[in-house]
Amino acid sequence: MEIMMAILAGFLFSAATYLILSKSLLRIIIGTGLLSHGTHLLLLTMGGLGGKSAPVVADGVTVADYVDPLPQALILTAIVISFGVTAFALVLAYRTYQEIGTDNMDYMKGRGEID
Repeated sequence: MEIMMAILAGFLFSAATYLILSKSLLRIIIGTGLLSHGTHLLLLTMGGLGGKSAPVVADGVTVADYVDPLPQALILTAIVISFGVTAFALVLAYRTYQEIGTDNMDYMKGRGEID
């Protein structure tokens, strides 16, 4: 299971890299979203998937049976932060498209002419 999740995280990283290197601003934003999802999955995988019990003190449950709650809390915080950053970037991209009329990065840098 952990191997499959690590492979999926690698696939998300490669797809995100492909999208970030494109010329479209919307694809770049989607690529950063995929990159953050790959990071969340990698952190969850590295935190370990073992453990059968919630981290609550109970009779008959040893420390080895607990699920580590710290990676899950960090990932939840990272999800909220990445959602806010993505929403902000989408609003900036929409406003840029309204002003300039394109989402092509070459035209935004002044290297091309808008038809």
